[in-house]
Amino acid sequence: MSLPNLQIACDHSDLASALKDIKNVGDVVDIIEAGTILILQGGQEVIKCFRALYPDKRIIADTKCADAGSTVAKNCADAGADWMTCICCATIPTMKAANREIDEVQVELYGDWTYEQAQQWLDAGISQVIYHQSRDALLAGETWGEKDLNKVRKLVDMGFRVSVTGGLNVDTLKLFKGVNVYTFIAGRGITQAENPRQAAIDFKEEIKRIWG
Repeated sequence: MSLPNLQIACDHSDLASALKDIKNVGDVVDIIEAGTILILQGGQEVIKCFRALYPDKRIIADTKCADAGSTVAKNCADAGADWMTCICCATIPTMKAANREIDEVQVELYGDWTYEQAQQWLDAGISQVIYHQSRDALLAGETWGEKDLNKVRKLVDMGFRVSVTGGLNVDTLKLFKGVNVYTFIAGRGITQAENPRQAAIDFKEEIKRIWG
């Protein structure tokens, strides 16, 4: 079982705030994500700035693309993104079109998706998914539980590299012990910590303790 990655999610509403937070933790985390809200506000400039700051880091554009996969993916790749996300309700042709223009596509799992759909993604050459506890669900009081872990395990068994996100903090990581998580994605658990840099370091150390 490999050591999971740590990804910082920049779900800021403005580029200046995102850059301030990224500078605190960019050298600690493995992957830097230009979040959906931030991309909607700042467009390609967000990705370009992240790439300029961290030329050797993996950069993800969290577009949640639902259509025009080829165009969106090419724009993201041209700006410097390695990977991008498609929403799970996007059609297979949209995902395949995106996958031709960028290194990899990740499917964001929201709402009512099925394992039959997941198999279609695999068959189409898409091997990454992101399992969510959504922000709205967390605000409504939902928490990570065995039902979530079972879904993650099944997706891993199917052959996916599975990233997980949604209200994660250092204490949450132990729930996933024994699960072959590909990446833990943390946003506010790092950026809103009293010491964001130390929070990122604590995430990395806990990952190493559990999976090392």
